[in-house]
Amino acid sequence: MKNNVNSKLTIPNLVKESVEKYADKNSLVFVGEKKYTYREMGADIEKVASLLSVLGVGKGDKIAILSTNMPNWGVSFFAISVLGAVAVPILPDFHENEIKTIIEHSEAKIIFVSAGLYGNLNADTRNFVEHIILVDTFAIVPKNAKADKLMELPVSLPAEPLSNLWAEVEEEDLASIIYTSGTTGNSKGVMLTHRNLAWTTQQCATLQVIKSDDRFLSVLPLSHTLENTVSFLLPVKYGASVHYLSKPPVPSVLLPAFQVVKPTIMLSVPLIIEKVFRAKIYPEFQKSAVISKLYSIAFFRKLLHKVAAKKLHKTFGGHLHFFGIGGAKLDSTVERFLMEGGFPYAIGYGLTETSPLLAGAVGKNRKLGSTGIAMEGVQLRIANADPLTGEGEIQAKGLNVMRGYFKAPEITKEVFTEDGWFKTGDRGNFDKENKLYIKGRIKTMIVGASGENIYPEEIESVINKMRYVLESLVIEKKGKLVAMIHLNMEEIEQNFKVMKSDAQQYIQDKSDEILKDIQKKVNEEVNKFSRIQQVILQPNPFEKTPTKKIKRFLYA
Repeated sequence: MKNNVNSKLTIPNLVKESVEKYADKNSLVFVGEKKYTYREMGADIEKVASLLSVLGVGKGDKIAILSTNMPNWGVSFFAISVLGAVAVPILPDFHENEIKTIIEHSEAKIIFVSAGLYGNLNADTRNFVEHIILVDTFAIVPKNAKADKLMELPVSLPAEPLSNLWAEVEEEDLASIIYTSGTTGNSKGVMLTHRNLAWTTQQCATLQVIKSDDRFLSVLPLSHTLENTVSFLLPVKYGASVHYLSKPPVPSVLLPAFQVVKPTIMLSVPLIIEKVFRAKIYPEFQKSAVISKLYSIAFFRKLLHKVAAKKLHKTFGGHLHFFGIGGAKLDSTVERFLMEGGFPYAIGYGLTETSPLLAGAVGKNRKLGSTGIAMEGVQLRIANADPLTGEGEIQAKGLNVMRGYFKAPEITKEVFTEDGWFKTGDRGNFDKENKLYIKGRIKTMIVGASGENIYPEEIESVINKMRYVLESLVIEKKGKLVAMIHLNMEEIEQNFKVMKSDAQQYIQDKSDEILKDIQKKVNEEVNKFSRIQQVILQPNPFEKTPTKKIKRFLYA
């Protein structure tokens, strides 16, 4: 890669420095595949950038990526950046209508698409873009191509890259437009500059040091800012390797992958680790009256947690030293298990609009229920704080805060204060050690009959630690607090020795009894104005965003 390295905070500089510094180290690979060095990745980036250049891509052009996680996702992203073009990553779970809207709204000229997601491009989308490139092989896809013939198309990369490919990219140039998967149903295009992403990547290392022999296992979508910054740009900056699954991350795929990769670092959303705890770990503590009694005593609970966490660590390959959790609030019962068990977890807090990291609870900065301290270089404040609780809106300032929403100046104006702070829309407070606590989204807050602030997320965290509960959602209906609860059928089957064929009927017969018991126990734990007045059985899992947050707007 022939270009002078300078100190600019840009994506091309980030990858260029890594290709030169870590040339022979392993870069981005599928689990179990042969080594793919940073030198090889650098050469492929230039070839893909050459292909884009021949297709007429120049500085400022928008190029979409609709793909499952794979090494070529990263190669495509970097190739776009090299030309000074703007990447538009699209979440794989988006509906074809959402994809069409994003492509048209962003004015994407070209789309990289993986073979398995090609069917999500409808005729309008295919006709809107100038070219479609198969990300698996970098073949140009004819507009009328059949999905089952894609892998037979000839590769379109040149044998040698073009000269003078590298555009003059400035820190304030737009690097990416990421369309959020909001729980409110409104998807907005977040404009992130090169400085936003490169600076955040650099600052992440103030919370967790990354070494070139670290092995990341990537399971969250690369088109989500958390994975994009912390599990893609960050490892590349420090020469670590990133390993991708070639199939969806179900247990039958993940468990062998842990043993092959033996990851040292990985990221997760709360739902993943909460499901593991509720389905596999917690039932073990309740399987007999003796163990259940011991578990209720703090000393023995900690011992049981240590044994279970050690077993969990081995399941993850035995080498994990950083398990980052972000994207939503972690259930307090699950966090207590991780903390008391000595599992190497960390909590991150941020938003797509902040590239994404604002605060982190790592190592000594961890405290039950807290998202830790502000990342170095980030300023956080609580606006309009309640004089009694210290709670108010969390607002942020830093080089990681977005430029604004694409083609939406009015909405952009609404989320910034007059003195330039970004309004997160989250309510929280600091403790005496400057550790941050998130109470919930301001938009989901319910105002009680006497004007009290009720945070459904806090009530849900109490419900979710109850036996037989997989997930829950608290909403307001006609002035009443209503809890919708999805039960763990598998645990009920095992505990009551119910045949699978009879389980559905059993839950139906017993649901009132189970739910009333849950309601009683929850109401004993929450404050007076947060008590649930009605419980409803939610027979199916709640619909979720690609980052596994419940789409609350569907159930309001």
